[in-house]
Amino acid sequence: MAMEMEKKLDGDFQEGGVTFDAYSEAELEYSEEGIIDVNREHGGSAFLAYFNVVCVVAGTGTLGMPYAFALGGWIGILILVLSWTMSVYTGVILIRCLYANGKRRLSSYKEIATSCFGVIGGWVCFFFNAWILLGAPILYMVLAGSNLQELCEGTAGSIGATNWTIICCAIVAIPFIIVKNMKEVAWMSAMGAAATMIVVFICLVVACIDKKSLPAAHHDPVIWPQFPIALSTISFSFGGNSVYPHVEASMKQAKNWPKVVAGGLSTCAALYFLSAVPGYYVYGDQVKSPVYNSISDGVPKIIAIVVMTVHVITAAPILVTSFALDVEEMLNVTVERFGKVKEFFIRAAIRILVICFVGVIGCVVPHFDDLMSLIGSFANCGLIFIFPIVFYFKLTGFRNKPIYEIAWCTLTLLLGIVGLIFGTIDSVKALIRDFK
Repeated sequence: MAMEMEKKLDGDFQEGGVTFDAYSEAELEYSEEGIIDVNREHGGSAFLAYFNVVCVVAGTGTLGMPYAFALGGWIGILILVLSWTMSVYTGVILIRCLYANGKRRLSSYKEIATSCFGVIGGWVCFFFNAWILLGAPILYMVLAGSNLQELCEGTAGSIGATNWTIICCAIVAIPFIIVKNMKEVAWMSAMGAAATMIVVFICLVVACIDKKSLPAAHHDPVIWPQFPIALSTISFSFGGNSVYPHVEASMKQAKNWPKVVAGGLSTCAALYFLSAVPGYYVYGDQVKSPVYNSISDGVPKIIAIVVMTVHVITAAPILVTSFALDVEEMLNVTVERFGKVKEFFIRAAIRILVICFVGVIGCVVPHFDDLMSLIGSFANCGLIFIFPIVFYFKLTGFRNKPIYEIAWCTLTLLLGIVGLIFGTIDSVKALIRDFK
């Protein structure tokens, strides 16, 4: 096997845009011979990686899903199914691209783009990636600050959403600075995943109770003018591709990645269905984002707000840690280069700057639902639906793919482009209206 690998490396595989038709799909994915991989000696289990996926992807997606249905109508079910299956597929092929040169595992989304389209392609991808890895925590801090202000209304703790947002950033900064890699944040991921499930259960039960006292809600099969922004909002709810390379690198057994991403995203899709369908059915076009603002006041609503606030505070470090790892790798911040103490202080300084940026932007743009749509349409549609397909074809070839896979990839690209263009336009208009 080793000789065959060496022969292929000398012949078929080259760096750059050359396709690699001679490699089998299995060898492209996780060959244990001939490819330089990350050190997995102290890697985590597939179960921990699963929690990382669920915690990052679920949460705010669960909160905004009924509102996305109100924008697009019941056709949101179809969009949800397509987004789910397409996200699983692109999550698998994105990691496959890390191994596609047959020589060494690439380290990041940016490095995949660089191997395909050079330095410019790498920086374009990094821009989109940074938009998500920083934009989503900004979104989380805005939500957490608003929640805490709502909970403390009328008490001495009512200090304003902006001040609470700053406090939440300070709380997130503690594990962000201390924790070094994705494996070490897995315990926070488990807490976040459990919090999401609790909130979905609470909203489901209360919505069923509210149905008895509310008038019949208005529903639409499809709302075509709002279809693109509904698509972008739903696509944001499956936005985990930015952290997948680092999550996979934290696993002891990389070959389990397809099971991890499929299981994690399927869990998220189930939570979305349990949130979106009852939420839109009960509250109709009056449903709000986040959805717990639509349920009746009382103890369950307070519990939902508290638990979801815990979730976003535990999920934010995962995203900003992924961004910090990319930056630290580009700057070559390593123990080997600087020593253990100096490396820690340099890494801490970088991460303090990152969390300060998150806090400042979070205090300036506090509109949760429209900000969610903008981030989803502008960046996630590219990172989830467009880039993985383009990189996959560039690295592994086009003509060697079956026709059904090419058709599926074409549909994925089409939906990604629609969401990217039209969703961004609508979201920017909404933000302009907010500030007026």
